[in-house]
Amino acid sequence: MIRDKPVIVLVDDDAVNLTIGKNILKDKYAVFPINTAESFFQILPNLEVDLILLDIEMPDVNGYETIKRLKTDPEYADIPVIFLTAKNDPGSELEGLSLGAIDYVSKPFSPPLLVKRIENHLAMREATRKLKAYNDDLLKKVDTKTNEVNELQNAILRVVAELVEFRNDANNGHIERTQKYIKLFLDKMIEKGTYHNEVSKWNLEYLIPAAQLYDVGKIAISDMLLNKPAKFSPEEFELMKQHTIFGVAAIKEIEKQTKQNLFLYYAKIFAGTHHEKWDGTGYPRKLKGVDIPLPGRIMAIIDVYDSLTSVRPYRKAISHTVAERVIIGSAGINFDPALIEIFKFVVLKFSEIADEAK
Repeated sequence: MIRDKPVIVLVDDDAVNLTIGKNILKDKYAVFPINTAESFFQILPNLEVDLILLDIEMPDVNGYETIKRLKTDPEYADIPVIFLTAKNDPGSELEGLSLGAIDYVSKPFSPPLLVKRIENHLAMREATRKLKAYNDDLLKKVDTKTNEVNELQNAILRVVAELVEFRNDANNGHIERTQKYIKLFLDKMIEKGTYHNEVSKWNLEYLIPAAQLYDVGKIAISDMLLNKPAKFSPEEFELMKQHTIFGVAAIKEIEKQTKQNLFLYYAKIFAGTHHEKWDGTGYPRKLKGVDIPLPGRIMAIIDVYDSLTSVRPYRKAISHTVAERVIIGSAGINFDPALIEIFKFVVLKFSEIADEAK
């Protein structure tokens, strides 16, 4: 809505003051003279008010009560209020300012003084509006840029993860499935309050995409070993286990080239701990129980489920029912018992995702 003049509401029970005030201001402003507070509140929703001139000493509802009511309504609380008063004592002025008035003008009006006070406050209000608009626009640009950066980081993560997956012929679709599994798992943990104190501190916008890099260390494993159509020898298995260490090292190298980044912080945990076992027999550090970071304990379940239900160079996929039985039977041995309880809630959805991939 384009207006020719700023809108000023003059609230005073004295008809003479209303007439004088309107005559002083009418050339520069659209002035609405109102003689009671109740009438003022009735007309207020129909106006886009820039400033209020408010008499203090009015019958029924005085100026102090009027501004209190005005300031408790978020829609009108920011409208500047100048008190009009015949009083001339610091106590009255302090009370009005403490209630949210921006200025005092004494009656009878001095036309030049009244006009100048209004000009100054409207100029300040306009400057505040422009600053807020600029700030809002800046925040939008920052949000846009942040989203662009996040999208770029996600794209880089996915390309790196898919490069690893591409080298392993049996892992087609593994990254996409893993993303779906971990989101389902975390949603159920949040719903059930499992490890609430820890999970509530996570930034899931970073953590979930970072899970794509949990097997990034396999990029340092030879193709012959990755795609061997038979079980590993003990020596080969020791080499394969090194992918957890290679993964952490690779992510640390990326960290050296960037500022602190939550993507990489979470990715490093996933890469280094998803093969640790609850009973301490996992690798590479033989961590035990809750000493294993929670993201690693979650990924351990997801990784085993996807591995069991997917084709491997040395075996066919295992049925969902068998995979479920194996994983639940490993509670307290390979896996965190509290997380296995979550697995029981989501395992049917896991099977649907696995079937879709097939």
